[in-house]
Amino acid sequence: MTISEKSAYLKGLMDGLKLDTEANEGKMIAAIVDLLGDVTRRLADVEETTIAISDELDEIEEDLDAIEDYILDEDEDEDDDEDDDDDYYDFSEADDEDFDEGFDFGDPETTIYEVECACGNIIDFDEDTLEEGSIICPNCGETLEFSLEDEDEDEEQ
Repeated sequence: MTISEKSAYLKGLMDGLKLDTEANEGKMIAAIVDLLGDVTRRLADVEETTIAISDELDEIEEDLDAIEDYILDEDEDEDDDEDDDDDYYDFSEADDEDFDEGFDFGDPETTIYEVECACGNIIDFDEDTLEEGSIICPNCGETLEFSLEDEDEDEEQ
């Protein structure tokens, strides 16, 4: 028996019992049965929406699979022709300058520092954070403190 059928059965049972809906108990039972009817209708709407969304997602998944198959087929065709192409780049013979070319590593003026927390997490940070004097490990929550005193003394000498 579905929820809708159970709700209808309770409504029919209440009507069949000829409860006095003017008495307090009858009012309460009638309100409960009405509430169950409303919840049942809402639940049915949610189920319909869920089924519609699921169907749409299935269609999207099929479309993505078709796109993936198309791209992979195209990549396989390119791989076959790649050996003859002049565009092929052998990374094993690359020197550092050629390798860095074309990659954006951020602002070359920005120095990135690295510190290892006691928990083993490695944290990267910039000069602004270094000047603040501390950083909180996102892994364990421990505050790591550092100072610029040694660096300032080296600059004065």
